[in-house]
Amino acid sequence: MKMFKITHLTSAHPRYDTRIFIKECCSLAKVKEYNLSLIVADKLGDEEKEGVHIFDVGSVKGRMNRMFKTTKKVFEKAKELDSDLYHFHDPELIPVGLKLKKLGKKVIFDIHEDVPKQIKAKAYMNPLFRGIISKLYENYENLTCKKFDALIVPTPLLKNKFRSLHAQVVQVTNYPVLKELINNTPWEMRKNRICHIGSLAQTRGIKELVESLEKSKVILDLCGNFRPPSFEDELIALQGWKYVDFHGFSSRNEVKEVLSCVKVGIVTLHPTQSYLEAIPVKMFEYMAAGIPIIASDFKFYRELLKGYDTAFFVDPLNPDAIADAVVSLLNNDKKANKMGENAKKAVLERFNWTEEENKLLKIYRGLLR
Repeated sequence: MKMFKITHLTSAHPRYDTRIFIKECCSLAKVKEYNLSLIVADKLGDEEKEGVHIFDVGSVKGRMNRMFKTTKKVFEKAKELDSDLYHFHDPELIPVGLKLKKLGKKVIFDIHEDVPKQIKAKAYMNPLFRGIISKLYENYENLTCKKFDALIVPTPLLKNKFRSLHAQVVQVTNYPVLKELINNTPWEMRKNRICHIGSLAQTRGIKELVESLEKSKVILDLCGNFRPPSFEDELIALQGWKYVDFHGFSSRNEVKEVLSCVKVGIVTLHPTQSYLEAIPVKMFEYMAAGIPIIASDFKFYRELLKGYDTAFFVDPLNPDAIADAVVSLLNNDKKANKMGENAKKAVLERFNWTEEENKLLKIYRGLLR
């Protein structure tokens, strides 16, 4: 039996990233013919976990240092491992992917987000400057992505964007792993609390969510890191912050525990270009836990969840609308419970990692035959 060496590369994501490690690497590690490695940069050292060999090249302070010094170390380690196929996850690793191609290696670029649109949404940058940077990156991405053996994307929007540039574009969506967050906590044991899991940035609707608490007076379990860290000070100054139970960055087990105690999950992203047709992981993690969701009133979300009756759609920029939806759900326990049951059923039947895993394995079989 021929063994294939496979290495995933990230210079920016945590080693146990949900998409990279929990879903993709752990799925591939189950294949007997694959020897799985993951290169990370976090100063936590090397280890083996779930059949994946994790190699740490260390971290540095500052984005520019990371983009040049860390990426160089990632390439050196990747070259040392001499794998048959490399799968990278960060735009800053495009030069690394190109170098590996020159060495005759198979390379997959996993494009997690629409980066040009993401750049345009960065409020801290001058509008003219971010427009120029966005266009420069888009041109660079379009030129280089053609040189890789396959592109993996998480959404239909990105698939449509790249299908004219590359013959092998596969959508592998961030639906939840069933065994990870599915729980059977009786509804009556849950508390009248709501939660938000994930990155805590302005464009993710966190400020409006905290402002809504002043009206709803409902406890919010908030899990994640602030981006930028100074954003935390702005939120603490709000009247609604007294209703926040802040957990900080939470492990997957801690997230599961939070989701087993609350009755509503919040996913009120701002209507930026990068979010209007994105598929937020937390939406389906809430559903897997059997709780209804309050989501941004985007056309794409309505179409995606059509027929499941699991969500309230609101204007994410309106704290009063968010508060009213929260109160409406928590005051109608029977309806909220039913919506939570619908949510879990939808994940069990459709929105789960099983089919996405099969797509991933098919790509690998095609490239390694």
